[in-house]
Formats: sequence, C-alpha cells, structure tokens
Amino acid sequence: MLQGKPDKCHIVMNLSATERCAFVMATPDCSMEDGFINYLHLVFCLLPPNLTPLTITLCILWLFFLFNVLGLIASKFFCPNLSAISTTLRLTHNVAGVTFLAFGNGAPDIFSAMAAFSLPHTAGLAVGALFGAGLFVTTVVAGSVSLVKPFTVASRPFLRDIIFYMAAVFWTFFILYRGTISLGEILGYLSFYVVYVLTVIISACIYNREKLSANAAVQNVTHVPEFQSSDSDDEVSCMSNGSIQQEYEAEYRPLLPHTESTSHILLSSLNPVDNRKWRRKSCSWKIIKVLKTPLEILLLLCIPIVDPDKDDRNWRRPLNCLHLVTAPLVCVFTFWSGKYGDYMIQGEFPLWLMTLLLGLFLAAIVFCTTTNDCPPFYHPLLALLGFAVSAMLISTAASEVVSLLHMLGVVLSLSNTVLGLTLLAWGNSIGDCFSDITIARQGYPRMAISACFGGIIFNILIGVGLGCLMQMVRSHSEVQLEPEGLLTWVLAGSLGLSLVLSFMIVPLSRFHLGRAYGIFLFGFYAIFLLIALLTEFGKIHVVKA
Repeated sequence: MLQGKPDKCHIVMNLSATERCAFVMATPDCSMEDGFINYLHLVFCLLPPNLTPLTITLCILWLFFLFNVLGLIASKFFCPNLSAISTTLRLTHNVAGVTFLAFGNGAPDIFSAMAAFSLPHTAGLAVGALFGAGLFVTTVVAGSVSLVKPFTVASRPFLRDIIFYMAAVFWTFFILYRGTISLGEILGYLSFYVVYVLTVIISACIYNREKLSANAAVQNVTHVPEFQSSDSDDEVSCMSNGSIQQEYEAEYRPLLPHTESTSHILLSSLNPVDNRKWRRKSCSWKIIKVLKTPLEILLLLCIPIVDPDKDDRNWRRPLNCLHLVTAPLVCVFTFWSGKYGDYMIQGEFPLWLMTLLLGLFLAAIVFCTTTNDCPPFYHPLLALLGFAVSAMLISTAASEVVSLLHMLGVVLSLSNTVLGLTLLAWGNSIGDCFSDITIARQGYPRMAISACFGGIIFNILIGVGLGCLMQMVRSHSEVQLEPEGLLTWVLAGSLGLSLVLSFMIVPLSRFHLGRAYGIFLFGFYAIFLLIALLTEFGKIHVVKA
C-alpha cells in the first residue's frame, strides 16, 4: 500500500512447504526489523509445516496477550502519568482532555499506526486500524452508550467534534484517492489538530464567560459541576477514571498516623491487588486479576506512577529509587526493538552497563537525601520518567502486534486492511468500549459520548500525520498512499457515511440519543462488517467494462 509496492510476501503460500523458508529469508517484504520476533521465520523455518495450525492458534493467543499489555500499560501507567503532567502544568480540563489525556487514551492506536506506517508492506494495517477503530467507536461504542443510558447530548461540543472528524476523514479520503501525501499536507494534518485544540479552548472560554454573566445576573443560582452542564463535556474517559475510583478512600484512612518500614513500603507498593476490591468482585474478575498480577508486578518494578490526587502523590521511596535503575535499563533494551541492548560505547564499554551505573548512582543519592513520609520537590519529574518508559513499552508492544498481524495476513491470505479494521481496531478499541460504557452507567453519558467522537480525532490526525512523517524521514521522498483494492474505499466510505448520518439524525432528534439511535448504529456496523467481509473474499467486486 505504501510507496506503490504490493506485498510480495503473500506469494509464499503459493509455494511448496520446502521452498517457503528460503523465500521468506530472501524477500525484503518478509523481513520484520521492527519487532523482537520474526514470526514468518518462526512459522516457515523453525517449525514443521504440520504444526502450522497449532502455531497460528498460539500466535492468536499471544496477540490477545499483547492487546492486554497495551491496555494495561495505557490505563495503569501511561494515562495516570500524563494526567499528573497536565496537573503539574496546571492545564485546564479542556486543554488536558484534547492533548495529554487524548494521547493517553489513543496511545495504542497512535503507536500501532506509527509502527505500521514504518514499513511499506504493513501500511494497510494503519489505515485499516485508524478507520476501523473510528467506525467501531462511533457506532458500536456510541450505540452502547445510547442503549445503556439514553440522554440528551451536549449540542455544541457534539457538532464541533463531528464536523472536525468529518473534515479529517474526507481529507484522508481525498489523499487516498490522489495517492500521494507531501510534507506540507503532513504538517497540515498536525496543524489541523492544533486548530481543533484552539477551537476547544476558545469555545470553553466563550461558554465560561456566558455562564459567569448568567450567574451574575441571577441571584442565588446553584453552581452546576462542569461535567453536568449542557455544553462543557470535553473531558475524555482517561480523566474520569481516577476521580470516580476514589470515592471510598477517605473513609479507610487511619485515625492515627503510623510509620511503615522501608521493606514494608516496597512490598506493599508491588502489590497490585486492592483487598477492598478483592472482596467485592466476582470470581471471574479474581481469576483474570490473578493471571494479570505477575505482569503488573513487572510493570510496577519498571514504571513510576505519580498520582497528584493523593496526599503523598504516590511517593514510594524504595520503589521510586529502584525505578531510577530499572526504568532507564528498560528504555535501553526496548528502544528500536532492542538494537541498543548490545551497543558498545567506542567499541569497549556496554551502553547498558553505563546506564546501570548511572542509575545506581542517582538512586543512592535520592535514597540518602529523602525520607519515606515526605516526597521531594522534584517528585513530579518521575511522571516524565514514567511517561517515557510506558511510551517505549507501548511502542514495543505495538510493533509486535503489527508484525504478528502481518504474519497472520500472509498465512491466512488476508489483506492488511481487513486485519486492521477487525483484529487491530477491535483490540485497540475494546478498552475504550468498556470504560465509556462504565462511565455512562455511572451517570456520565455525555462524558462518554464526548470521548467517542473527540478522542478519535486525535488518533486519525496524529496517527496519519506522525506515521507518514516518520516514513518520509526514512525514505526522503513523498509518501505514496495507494489503496489496497476496493475494501479500503468501502471502509473509508462507510466511516464518512456514518458520520454524515449521525450529523443529520442527532440534530433532527433534538440531540436526544435513545435506544432507537443505538440500535441504528449497531445495525449500520453489522451491515458494514458484512459488506467488508464479502468484499475481502471476492463476493463483491468491481466489474470492469
């Protein structure tokens, strides 16, 4: 799809079993430089052909595990640290919602798109995932919110978000039709998102000014919280998760202060299980939590978390000192698929050893100059470290997902576009689906619908913009974006049609999203998925005259 070259690796399935390994080793399109594992080499060279079905099954299970890793890092580490950064910088909710927190919610989609755009033969995954996730979120997720909690949507934010999203989709549609994207258009993508952010800020200022003037004119008016007002729901789901979960913490605080030992602080910091939640949850939740606990402990050892909502801002002296050693090492061993893990400084001294020594030196200084009870003044800087490490791990997991999906596409003879709009889009969007439905059930459907239409704008503009910019830096030429057949046009056209229909139906229904609207969105996505699969398998095709 990228640079006008077809993926020659798909030819391997037309060869005999004895010829496939040599073909994979000699074909550039079969190389997987951006991942730790060469899955095509694993399937066609290391394992016998009669074990291919078992290998595919294990790879699909590994794919679901990687999706869980992406969601866990984004929700538990990446997003809280971005929230802490925005709080430290004293950004308003509107600015934080469409910048830092949108980046937190869209991190899996952004990094997956950037990883897919980095190679010519996987770029179809990026377009399929970005458009497919957009269609999934604006139909299935938005429809679920409407079914769970019928409500009246905030009119101005809804119209603003859907207009910007339609403009971004149709601009991408035009670029796909033309087949090329220049540096100016890439910068235009990024600038268009800046315009969107400025529009959010200006509209929030206008709304707040109107609200202040109205309050000044009317005496004894009860103040309405911002997330309950009719036109101020610009936060995304990442912001709401932290505040909702803290409703019962105050009543469990000890009456008298007590001092914990350093070893006890370290062990309690590495315990990802909340005893209060454990007693209230179901058996299925407990089983999933037990399976995820080893991974969470490993991540807690590597990624610091700063929580500005807590009194101590989540300062854990022994663990945070350990982070100064483990976090830089993780960055060294994961950056560029581990290529710097064995790098030698001037050919003599390992880079990882230098990083380890510097980390130990900094950890010793911090440990000797701080106490367990009081966080130091530079503690917010750990949020930057946590952001960098979690971003590196998300990028690494996204690269593995893209490599794995490319292998599945080759073995199962599926195009990258259909894999992007199904497995990759569903995997990256399933977390948003559950979080938005949960927020709607808790009484905040406007916030949930705002996340559906507002957050996805960030994904498509920044995903396409940064992905194409990275590819242009590598190739030093214009990026060619040629659609992978009819399916790409079906996907782009369906997304545009769904946005146009929502833009017409919602105002006609006086901005009330009820069960009828939710059923309509579910039906639209089901029809699209049926048409997409029929197109992929050749049942629907263009008849040439």
